[in-house]
Amino acid sequence: MAKGSQYNLKYRRRRNARTDYAKRRRLVLSGLPRLVVRPASKHITVQVVEAEATGDRVLASAHSSELKEYSWKGAGGNVPAAYLTGALAGYRAKIKGVEEAVLDVGTRPVTTGSRLFAAMNGALDSGMKIPHSANVLPTKERLRGEHIAAYGRMLAANADQYQKRFSSYLKHKLKPEDMPAHFEEVREKISNSFEKTK
Repeated sequence: MAKGSQYNLKYRRRRNARTDYAKRRRLVLSGLPRLVVRPASKHITVQVVEAEATGDRVLASAHSSELKEYSWKGAGGNVPAAYLTGALAGYRAKIKGVEEAVLDVGTRPVTTGSRLFAAMNGALDSGMKIPHSANVLPTKERLRGEHIAAYGRMLAANADQYQKRFSSYLKHKLKPEDMPAHFEEVREKISNSFEKTK
């Protein structure tokens, strides 16, 4: 282990690649709540968080497993689910009076059009204001899951591969080719449910 007067041991969360303190400091100094997006392999969590002296306070939160309440039959960790989860968190934040936020992706590497930006896109479409560059957002076709539908059509000729790859979709009686229409249906349900609360 390194020793000496010039050696500074990094904080444990930084050593474990869980917190980038320099980035977090810049986000906190913005004075705005943070839209915290944390994707996993099968789900995604989106929270609107405000930094306080005693710790972070969650103002609004959504998890992709909640999409089932709006009849979502697709996977919980893909781009369309990320968008819908972001929209859900955004609507809940707006009800609490939160209009603006800054995106917090943690220590994850960012890729144009990824689930991180799909979730932010959902929050933007709910009416929140979040500083961003338009070229990082996924295309509307990708948000609607048209890439999933195209892959489903490609595999349709091979019944075994089709069944194996989309078993979870078919279990819930959703054909991957129907993903764009199903996405629009669920998005409308989420939007309408919050229109009633205004």
